[in-house]
Amino acid sequence: MKKAVFLDSASVSKGDVSFAALDNLLDITFFDFTGTELTIPRSQEAEIIICNKTVISKDVIEALPNLKYIIVAATGYNNIDVDAAREAGIHVSNIRGYSTSSVVQHVYALLLGFLNKPNHYVMRNKAGAWSAQEMFSFWDHSIEEVNGKTIGIFGFGNIGQAVAKVALALGMNVIATHKHPERDSMEGVSFVNSETLFTESDFLTLHAPLNEQTQEIINKNNLSLMKSSAILINTGRGGLINEKDLADALENDVIQAALLDVLCQEPPESGHTLEQVKSCYITPHQAWASKQARERLMNGIVDCVKSYQAGNILNDVTS
Repeated sequence: MKKAVFLDSASVSKGDVSFAALDNLLDITFFDFTGTELTIPRSQEAEIIICNKTVISKDVIEALPNLKYIIVAATGYNNIDVDAAREAGIHVSNIRGYSTSSVVQHVYALLLGFLNKPNHYVMRNKAGAWSAQEMFSFWDHSIEEVNGKTIGIFGFGNIGQAVAKVALALGMNVIATHKHPERDSMEGVSFVNSETLFTESDFLTLHAPLNEQTQEIINKNNLSLMKSSAILINTGRGGLINEKDLADALENDVIQAALLDVLCQEPPESGHTLEQVKSCYITPHQAWASKQARERLMNGIVDCVKSYQAGNILNDVTS
C-alpha cells in the first residue's frame, strides 16, 4: 500500500467523520495538526500528502523525494506552491463543490440572526423581560424583513448561485457581478458592474475567489459607495477585505454591520483589529464545516486516492 500522511486531519473530523475508507486504501498516518517545523519530518516517507491548510512550500517539496501527489482537503489551494509541485512532477488535486449547502446556510444564519436577534430574545426572556410586559408581545429593536431588499452577490460561482436561489425564494431582489453572465444567467438575477453592486445592495455577500483582482475589493473607496444601512457578509476569503478600512467604516457608521466568517489571519491574534469594533460579528471560519459537507469532502478525498491508484488524476490544478 502507498504511504501517505494526513497532516491536519482534525480540520476535517473530530471523531464525527470516519477515516476508515482512507485506512483501507493507504498505509496512512493521521496527525491532528502539523506545525511548519514538523511538515518535512512527518512527510519524509510519504508518496501522498493530504492536507487542508498545512503549507507545502517549495522548500518542503524539494526536501521530499518520495512525494508524488498532494491532495488538498479543501477547494482553495493557495497553501501549496503549485509551481514548485509542477516543476517537480508532483500532481496536486483539490476537492470541489462539497461545501456549497453548508456555506449558503451559514450566510443566512448570519443575516437572519442579525436581523431577528433570536439569541438576544432568548436571553431577555430568561431574564424575565417578557413576563414583565403588559402586552402579549415583546421586542426592543426594530426587526427588518429581507423581503423586497436587494442582495448583491460578488462572485457568482456555485456558491453565489445557490445564495441567489435562496434569496429569490425569500423575496429579495438579486444583483450580481460575474465574468460569465451569459453562461450563468439565472431568472430573477440582474448582472451589474461593481459600482452598481456597491451602491444598490442592502446586503452584500462575498463569494469570489481571492486573487490579484479581488484582493481587498472591500476598501475605503468601495465602502464609501455603500448605503449607510448596508450589511456586509463575508464567508469567502479574509483577503477580500481591507480590515482597517472596514473597521473605520463601521466605527464611523459608513455601513450598518459586517458579518464575517473569515479573516486575513486565521486564527487571528488576540486583540485583532475587528474583534472589538461595533457592529462587527465574527464566526470562526465554520461556514463550510457542517457534518454533511465534511463527509462529502472525505468522499472527494477517497475518490482522488482511488483515481490516483488507477493512474488518473482528478481535479488536477497543476495541469
